[in-house]
Amino acid sequence: MAKVPKGRLGILVGGGPAPGINGVISAATIEAIENGLEVIGILDGYKWLEQGDITHIRPLAIEDVSRIHFEGGSILRTSRANPTKTPERLKRTVESLHQLGLDYLITIGGDDTAYAASVLASHPDTRVKIAHVPKTIDNDLPLPGNIPTFGYQTARHLGAQLVRNLMEDSRTTNRWYIVVSMGRKAGHLALGIGKAAGATLTVIAEEFGKKQITIKEVCDVIEGSIIKRKARGRDDGLCVIAEGIAEHFSKEELAKIPGMVLEYDDFGNVRLAEVELGKVLKLELERRFRERNEKLQIVEISIGYELRSAPPIPFDQEYTRDLGYSAVRYLLNLPPGDKGGALICVDAGKLMPIRFEDMIDPATGKTRVRMVDVTTESYQVARNYMIRLEREDFEDPEQLAKLAAVAKMTPQEFTQRFGYLVGIQS
Repeated sequence: MAKVPKGRLGILVGGGPAPGINGVISAATIEAIENGLEVIGILDGYKWLEQGDITHIRPLAIEDVSRIHFEGGSILRTSRANPTKTPERLKRTVESLHQLGLDYLITIGGDDTAYAASVLASHPDTRVKIAHVPKTIDNDLPLPGNIPTFGYQTARHLGAQLVRNLMEDSRTTNRWYIVVSMGRKAGHLALGIGKAAGATLTVIAEEFGKKQITIKEVCDVIEGSIIKRKARGRDDGLCVIAEGIAEHFSKEELAKIPGMVLEYDDFGNVRLAEVELGKVLKLELERRFRERNEKLQIVEISIGYELRSAPPIPFDQEYTRDLGYSAVRYLLNLPPGDKGGALICVDAGKLMPIRFEDMIDPATGKTRVRMVDVTTESYQVARNYMIRLEREDFEDPEQLAKLAAVAKMTPQEFTQRFGYLVGIQS
């Protein structure tokens, strides 16, 4: 005689893909079923729920998920639908969860999906107990003890391999590459890839230490690196740059770019893939060198989509099993009347739930973002292995003269042009 389920658990995935999603789905499904729950997968994130459509689901059994932790992508697919955008969407989503007969819900996603989950958990009409598993290759969710978000380690691993290949191509063909890495808010992935691969330089928004950055400043940093590399007898190099830098450009500056039309997603984020940051920098740098009657070969490449649905490396295979299991344990151990509402973390093998309210930035009302701390020794190690203009380049007359000669400037002109990058005011 079949056992009557003790409750029903739903699982959904929001935001962009990340290696390891299927590992969370697998572990959560197995642990839930072994504890007497029925499990359903909700397809396409919040997309259908916010429309009041509960037909886009699939039942999950152990035989469906027992080996999917090796696979990239998401068997439930994903979307960037935002149920908090209007009160009507939110109301329909809450009603859809109840119509599905859910007692528990596990959401898997980044900061936007976490925020939507927190709003659902705090909604007065919600009867479903909710837990969120943090997922993003950007590594920008505020987990304690610098714990990485799942998917980041795999993305960095594969990104470093791609950059290593491009660096060899750069050396072989005597040209420069600009590699734009995913990372909307923070530069963790760009820095992790650049540092691991030993890229010529990596540029992230955090190093500028301010809210607004100009295209001129970014190009000055890269141009200075190219000049210094030439002064050392090399015409090749590779720059890794975080795509999120484009979010720090003013809309007025972006609007001046030929053919630029800014598009936004449901959470109000600029669609950075449409900005074509690498192309913008390439064209400006090539223009600068043309003015000196020099030809500079630059190839611009964006990486990120190649990384997001990749099969996870063993780190993320193991990590996501811990997270999926822990999410179910957290929900099952909630006291009566507690609707949950926590981000699931595992530190040193122990479950460490973080309540949603502790993740919200009071200034923005949104999930706090973990930025790269440029004051750490880890960041300093990365900087020390880059080739970029440093203060000592300007303080050594012989070195300054060499750099200026490559740039076809006088030492005074070179200092006036680039000295501000290292704190020297002309």
